[in-house]
Amino acid sequence: MYSVAILAGGLATRLGEVTRKLPKSLLEISGKPFIFHQLDILKSQGVKNVVLCVGHLGEMIESAVGDGRNFNLSIKYSYDGDKQLGTGGSISKALHLLDPNFLVLYGDSLLPINFEKVQKAYDTKKLGLMTIIKNDNAWDLSNVLYLDGKLIEYNKRNPKPNMKYIDYGLSILNKNAFNYFINEQIFDLSDLFALLSSRCELSAFEVYERFYEIGSQKGIQETEDYLNNFKLG
Repeated sequence: MYSVAILAGGLATRLGEVTRKLPKSLLEISGKPFIFHQLDILKSQGVKNVVLCVGHLGEMIESAVGDGRNFNLSIKYSYDGDKQLGTGGSISKALHLLDPNFLVLYGDSLLPINFEKVQKAYDTKKLGLMTIIKNDNAWDLSNVLYLDGKLIEYNKRNPKPNMKYIDYGLSILNKNAFNYFINEQIFDLSDLFALLSSRCELSAFEVYERFYEIGSQKGIQETEDYLNNFKLG
């Protein structure tokens, strides 16, 4: 399996006071810090190497997770530094720690998905792959135009009415994709994906089971319910 970059540097402003002194990744969900669930899943999927891109209270995450030996993983850290670099800038800074092709996962997402199938579906002639799910604006504004098995356009900033899909939260990128932003220190990953889609450099993998996230109180409850039911099953 490719190495995995986890974006865990956000400020989590939607959760208010609870994340002022505790990073979102360390929120206790179903009995343990959320990131522990993520790392357990990655290990079960055959992942061996993880890079945590951290910023806000990142030292607390490193203190709790360590070098990964407790998860049978190798874990390294990339810190934004004095200023937030955005999701794209954070990964760009961590490129030297990642494989030529690598997976990207958001630090507040739990994805019931087979990572190996996604990796096998990646066309290495392209610079990226995005997992998508038919959304019809259910969880957020749909931002992907996907027709006849092809990703036609991704546009998070200005989604169009005919877009029915949304990015699911797991992607594959080739390091060379970041050459388009080589002179940018701070940028958002969504802007890179939009550029790749406009250049026909972004393919898609359709997913049918919903994602879970802990970016809101409602999302936290749904994620806990899913994990508790998963344990019972």
